[in-house]
Amino acid sequence: MVHLKEDKDLAFDYLICVTGVDHADHLQMVYHLESTHHKHMLVVKVKTTDRQNPVVETVSDIWPTAEFHEREAFDLLGITFSNHPDLRRLFLDENWGFPLRKDYKDDIHIVSR
Repeated sequence: MVHLKEDKDLAFDYLICVTGVDHADHLQMVYHLESTHHKHMLVVKVKTTDRQNPVVETVSDIWPTAEFHEREAFDLLGITFSNHPDLRRLFLDENWGFPLRKDYKDDIHIVSR
């Protein structure tokens, strides 16, 4: 990712979007990048190797806006970002699981009628 940003021929200086995806058999991070200088775009997909304890290296040191997006993926999908400067839950408390995972079961928060 450093190469994508720093190489003058590529110059992907703008991180548009960071998304976490659950594919049932693995989790994935998707990064949408743009070069404002060259006017080209790129999508980078990173597949995790461990579905139960997924870990991806942070890109927040390259594109600071990723810090918030990575916290969101951590909170809702349980993807850990190594070397993240402030990795903690963003929306939910510690009693919740990871509600955007396909195998998520919400046994605690069921409302009966």
